[in-house]
Amino acid sequence: MLYSIYETNRAMIAPVQTAMRMAGQFANTSFDPFAYALYGKELNAGLGMMDSMLPRHTKPDWQIGTTVTEGARVPVEIDTIVEKPFGDLIRFRRHVRRTDPRLLIVTPMSGHFSTLLRDTVRGLIPTHDVYVTDWKDAARVPLLDGAFDVDTYIDYLIEFMRTMGSDYHVMAVCQPAPLTIAAVSLLAQHDDPAQPLSMTLMGGPVDTAAAPTAPTVLATQRSINWFETRCVTTVPPYLPAAHRRVYPGFLQLGAFIAMNADRHIDAHLRMFRHLVEGDGESADSHRRFYNEYMSVMDVTADYYLQTVERVFQERWLATDRFVWRNERVRPEAIKRTALLTVEGELDDISAPGQTIAAHRICSSIPEERRGNHLQPNVGHYGIFNGRRWRREIVPAVSRFIQNMDI
Repeated sequence: MLYSIYETNRAMIAPVQTAMRMAGQFANTSFDPFAYALYGKELNAGLGMMDSMLPRHTKPDWQIGTTVTEGARVPVEIDTIVEKPFGDLIRFRRHVRRTDPRLLIVTPMSGHFSTLLRDTVRGLIPTHDVYVTDWKDAARVPLLDGAFDVDTYIDYLIEFMRTMGSDYHVMAVCQPAPLTIAAVSLLAQHDDPAQPLSMTLMGGPVDTAAAPTAPTVLATQRSINWFETRCVTTVPPYLPAAHRRVYPGFLQLGAFIAMNADRHIDAHLRMFRHLVEGDGESADSHRRFYNEYMSVMDVTADYYLQTVERVFQERWLATDRFVWRNERVRPEAIKRTALLTVEGELDDISAPGQTIAAHRICSSIPEERRGNHLQPNVGHYGIFNGRRWRREIVPAVSRFIQNMDI
């Protein structure tokens, strides 16, 4: 019922959204006599803001057609290496002859499309051969394609890592950090040649008890039944995944916005001022971020509920009781893979302490193959997006990977 109400409201808003865009386009042309007056600028700014605040249920484009390598701009093509029902392994293939470290980026499956990491990819492809897990909207995956839970997620990671072969590196951004540790642990336990040379974990909930935040406190204060009855719904019959139980992306988006409502309001007010003042570059930066941020996808109910229970409530990895398909996961088996943790000083989702806990859990990695980077003055998204990501974090990550690429 909840999903149907949301889709009905979205259908009702669609004509209004189209009208706002048309009005905004007219107000921004020379045909409108008020376009250059304060009234016209404020109207155009207001229409632009309202459009950016409406949620979308379509995957944005990656918008990465070129990159600059060794001072030259080269084309970039996106190849699908492995195609699966709930997510693909894709490669950003650069037209270069040089051989750079191969890097698998494990993206979150938490309500946003993998394109939220567009800036992450852009920062790394000049000096790395980048592969990415590109997750699909569960509302578009028919029931005939089967179920998807935490075990299946790890299945996908192991398959993608084996596809990479050997001599590659892995980076997990945010939510998949503990599951990436589990996948690498399982490869190590079986002495699999697909073990990565290094593992970089960025702002992930490896041990949520190490530094509680608002999301982790909420997860521990509520029963799993509370999350199931209030956060899980069924896909309506007119969508491809009809009758699949999901955690809708629009609920996740609402939770994120509610958690930092003042920050989002301030950001939109700044965008409004930039538009009125004619600062198109700053306004475009805000608009690009929110166009991406408001694009949401659903995740399966099984995966969502198991993540809440196993990662946030019971802390399976941190308490040495993680089990995958009846096999205990033993992070102490990781010896060949180097470990780098990256945290943001102002991160209020995975606070400093949650990710660095991986060093305690992965206890057999030699000291000389470990590293930690605490980035001052950045929050959760600043770890993998924005100016400090490009200028300060990318060089630190790249140095670590280069040093371990042996």
